[in-house]
Amino acid sequence: MFQVRIHGRGGQGVVTAAEVLSVAAFDEGRYAQAFPSFGSERMGAPVVSFCRMDDHPIRTREPVMEPDALIVQDVTLIHQIDLFAGLSKDGYVLVNTSRSFDELGLGTLSDRFRHDRLVSCPATELALEHLGRPLPNAALLGAFSALTAEVSLEAVGMAVRLRYPGAVGDKNAAAAADAHRFVTLAMEMLDHAASD
Repeated sequence: MFQVRIHGRGGQGVVTAAEVLSVAAFDEGRYAQAFPSFGSERMGAPVVSFCRMDDHPIRTREPVMEPDALIVQDVTLIHQIDLFAGLSKDGYVLVNTSRSFDELGLGTLSDRFRHDRLVSCPATELALEHLGRPLPNAALLGAFSALTAEVSLEAVGMAVRLRYPGAVGDKNAAAAADAHRFVTLAMEMLDHAASD
């Protein structure tokens, strides 16, 4: 089973991201579930959502305490809560930012986790470019696809278009494709640097 925990704030599409990711996994023939966890239901409040994917039926319904991947939609949460709790040393970390982990004060993450699985992506900037709105969830799912290969970009695009029919879906799918390219290039650069 592959488990994902998504952190963000109300109004950023955190819950929708988990739902769309589960639809993408389901479209590829896997079992999937998605559900949120939040306290106060107001714009800007911290929100966590979860997604599980497996080749077998999923029986558990608890929150994801030991994720295989962590998606951080809002960097302002980084020093407010322990986002990395339960993440294994082989886990994936995807952060919505144009800044480096060092610039975020997270330079020591590479000591705790695999450096090749720590990626940042300017998903909000890509969303603004394609949608004209700061909704990074679809772009982050494209980046997640490139980082983990747990779902294909095609499945993400289909799930996004299903959730948002018409032009809005096409624009979100384009943001996801750009984020996928961004992360693919970033990972190639990491591989090249590691081989030197």
